[in-house]
Amino acid sequence: MTTSNRRFRRVVHIGPVQVGTSYDTRGREKHTAACTAPRCGFSAEYDSRAAAELAARTHRCAVR
Repeated sequence: MTTSNRRFRRVVHIGPVQVGTSYDTRGREKHTAACTAPRCGFSAEYDSRAAAELAARTHRCAVR
């Protein structure tokens, strides 16, 4: 099992979702969208910032 200690930059909040940019283990830029709502569990990694922000804008928490 490997752990990921990433430094996120350009972190923005879009509703309950945070979008941040970091580098993966191979030095490629990746963009992550993660929901901060309790018990939601949504997170995804994208190659483009636009895709991550679109996912954040269209995300709807299943847990209410």
